[in-house]
Amino acid sequence: MPYDRGKFKTLVHYVCSRVEDPTRLGAVKLNKVLWFSDILTYLNFNAPVTGARYVKRQFGPVPAAIVPIIQELQSEGALAVRNVEYFGKPKREFFALTVPDISAFSADEISIVESVIDLICERHTAASISEFTHDEAWEMAQIGEDLPFYTVFAARRGEIDESDMAWAEGQIAELQAA
Repeated sequence: MPYDRGKFKTLVHYVCSRVEDPTRLGAVKLNKVLWFSDILTYLNFNAPVTGARYVKRQFGPVPAAIVPIIQELQSEGALAVRNVEYFGKPKREFFALTVPDISAFSADEISIVESVIDLICERHTAASISEFTHDEAWEMAQIGEDLPFYTVFAARRGEIDESDMAWAEGQIAELQAA
């Protein structure tokens, strides 16, 4: 699925509107909600919800377009951002000032987004969810490098066992016999 800028912008606005307590949603968690929403719709429906491009950053995957989209939502009066200090570190908090129109999303997409919001904003800290996204695919990328959706399939390396070797040897034997 190609990048749908409008859906991405609406998703950012929607996520910010759904988290009633702005202290529960900083920039790190917002980025993680967007990442996992796209990844889970990709895994479940063979297409990400927005098709946004994600890049490796220090605290995990970040949508490449997040800064201009937040600035646009602010200039439109749809979103307010407050910079605060949280345990001695800078944190951005987001306040939706208007209600987003989510009619472009399917019920299945919104259901996944809702689950992701709950999981990340209610059950994780920014540090714990960042650690979770530091999988093998993320580790292999360089800072600033794209993280395509299909990298989710390489997120955890498996061990090759005897059945894998037997299968591979069978495939080689078939090719040699042909």
